[in-house]
Amino acid sequence: MPELPEVESVRLDLLPAMEGARIESVVTNRADLRTAFPPDFADRLEGQTVRALTRRGKYLLAELSSSEILVMHLGMSGSFRVENNGRATADPYYYARDASARHDHVVFRMSSGATVVFNDPRRFGFMDLARTDRLDRHPALKGLGPEPLSEAFDAGALARACAGKRTPLKSALLDQQVVAGLGNIYAVEALHIAGLSPQRQASTIATAGGEPRDSARALASAIKQVLAEAIDRQTSARYRAGRFRVYDREREPCRRPRCRGVIRRRTQAGRSTFYCPVCQR
Repeated sequence: MPELPEVESVRLDLLPAMEGARIESVVTNRADLRTAFPPDFADRLEGQTVRALTRRGKYLLAELSSSEILVMHLGMSGSFRVENNGRATADPYYYARDASARHDHVVFRMSSGATVVFNDPRRFGFMDLARTDRLDRHPALKGLGPEPLSEAFDAGALARACAGKRTPLKSALLDQQVVAGLGNIYAVEALHIAGLSPQRQASTIATAGGEPRDSARALASAIKQVLAEAIDRQTSARYRAGRFRVYDREREPCRRPRCRGVIRRRTQAGRSTFYCPVCQR
């Protein structure tokens, strides 16, 4: 499933085509994705201007002139294709998208001259409409934790969210109420930078009163670092080569200077965790 950096790169790719442009027509080639489209979905979108295209966690948000917001999620296999004069733009997304038109489920024709196509072979994607003044009550968005690259997320916020949690630290990081948008890949990468074991109890980064320990400060900083680096890679031609420190590097040497550890893999809550048993404690 795409994580925050991948979703942010998609947002940046869609900006020139959608932000400030009017939605001239919408074609839905089926009645649903993961769930059914809301009533009168196309009619409520057509003629509206996209005032802003933003992101909340792993969700894309298109603010419309109708005081509604188009809420979108890529799911496991969803991607957007932007066409200008029949030619598709370069795709910065991190996996190869499906080329078959039979999976082109939603087509937006914009006043910018661009056609934006949502393709989703597995149909785990999601589109819905929410009122702007009720966005924080939307089932997909309510309860989300702070954005990790915002000022609202720091060691104190992380420590308060983890205080008293007996779950493994890596599992806590995947809880979207702790921090929004962080997923499996960048959780294990951040833990490696911070030198923290993914298996340690989440509560150990906070004092009994919920104040941050040095481990919380190191981890909050590492989360910001890996996400910022990943967003930079997603928007450059070099992101495909050697981008991970531990993820998907089982049995390879640890890249931390002077560490002689070898990366291991274990399963936590059904997800692969990669870590160095020597330098992560």
